Amino acid sequence: MKFTCATGYLFFRIPVLLASMAMVSAHADEYAEVNQLVRAGKATEALSRADQFLATQPKDPQMRFIKGVIQRDSGRTAEATATFTKLTEDFPELPEPYNNLAVLYAAQSQYDKARAALEAAIRTHPSYATAHENLGDVYAKLASQAYNKALQLDAKNAGVPAKLELLRGIFGKGERVPTASAAASSPQTLTTAAKPVAGAPAAAASAPVAALPNSNPPGPVKAREKVATTETREVQLAVEQWAAAWSARDMKAYLGAYAKDFEPAGSMSRKAWEEERRQRILGKASIQVNVDKLVVTVDGNRAIAKFRQEYKAGELDVSSRKTLDFAKIAEHWLILKESAGH
Repeated sequence: MKFTCATGYLFFRIPVLLASMAMVSAHADEYAEVNQLVRAGKATEALSRADQFLATQPKDPQMRFIKGVIQRDSGRTAEATATFTKLTEDFPELPEPYNNLAVLYAAQSQYDKARAALEAAIRTHPSYATAHENLGDVYAKLASQAYNKALQLDAKNAGVPAKLELLRGIFGKGERVPTASAAASSPQTLTTAAKPVAGAPAAAASAPVAALPNSNPPGPVKAREKVATTETREVQLAVEQWAAAWSARDMKAYLGAYAKDFEPAGSMSRKAWEEERRQRILGKASIQVNVDKLVVTVDGNRAIAKFRQEYKAGELDVSSRKTLDFAKIAEHWLILKESAGH
């Protein structure tokens, strides 16, 4: 059985609730540099570079997350546990740190702690499939321990061995079912999540970070693919920053996400639209905007981002489809048009 671990760039799929995430683009090169060092097998250098960054940006959740991943994959379990625990305390709305904390607990057969961490991840992000899958695995581990205990207390119970055999089928032929008298099997194999996390995470492999585009792609086709991938990431980031600014009720950053020639729906003027947005956003005590199932299509200097928007404000909880049309203006992707229900 494998527990899935979120790795790599955090900002691509986390619930976008942090105003600080609007600063991610300013540090994208630093994140990429650290990830590149890890991919090159230079974990010590990567950790040193991460620490240098955090010396000046100690609250940055992205680099702290990457640091935890490096510590975990370097076998520094206690340090990684401390890093992810502190992240859950400072940013309780982010699900990935809870998930990775649960993976660390599971590797030490601390399944009750793993279960609690995964349930916390799911409370923050109910549609986080990775956490749901890992929670199922943890429940299976807990069940096997309970069955073994039952067998110890009543060796004549004929029903328990059959149930344990079923669990062996779930765990896989090569993995021993945990017993009450011994630790569960060898530490769990950690894998990246199925979707990029910034890509925590792109493939089911034990690499500490999601694969970055090849820095030396052969041929013009590969070169175009690299450019397309970079631009797609930029648009994804623009969407995350827009939602983060909205969640933080940061009107300067929120309105700054729109191009000067953005046209509000209907016959409303830009000035009237901005005033209405200020009243609606600042009039709320709190706002939470999550972006889910984001799909970006880039065509030259234009792009379209389609996603499911989860909006919460007070007792209002609305889920809807959203489309944002972008244009690249002065090296920034800005919103030209927005529409709902598409």
